[in-house]
Amino acid sequence: MSRIGKKPVELPSGVEASVSGQTVTVKGPKGQRQFTATDDVSISVDGNVVKIEPRGSSKRAKQQWGMSRTMVGNLVTGVSNGFKKELEISGVGYRAQMQGNILKLNLGYSHDVNFEVPEGVTVTAPKLTEITVEGIDQQLVGQVAANIREWRAPEPYKGKGIRYKDEYIFRKEGKKK
Repeated sequence: MSRIGKKPVELPSGVEASVSGQTVTVKGPKGQRQFTATDDVSISVDGNVVKIEPRGSSKRAKQQWGMSRTMVGNLVTGVSNGFKKELEISGVGYRAQMQGNILKLNLGYSHDVNFEVPEGVTVTAPKLTEITVEGIDQQLVGQVAANIREWRAPEPYKGKGIRYKDEYIFRKEGKKK
């Protein structure tokens, strides 16, 4: 039995969910999101609780049960609180700043990197060495943060580059004479 799947998803105040067929639509103060589940699970809304149950006892039904519950839980979290990723830039002369919808990054290349922010995500640079990515779609927020980090991933010798705020960089010792 799925430990995640059997927990119902509680809807906080200000958030409402509706089901039509296999599609769950969740509306909240930050926006609206929807998820279409497979036919292996059944979804029902009882008051302020969304319940997901497997149809049958096949392996696929059990897999989809926990995954569908997690997806609905992420929808509820996204429209009520939102998701946030914080990045830090370390390195001499490395900095970031927002200009309209474009994030300008100085990362030691011969040119500035212009990163266009996609729709549905808010990127801010509160300091020259900090970047914050926020939105209601967890997958999109994580992907945008990973795309920004990809321009200059942290290297293990000096730790220079773009890293997540809570990320630990395993440092290596340099050459010995």
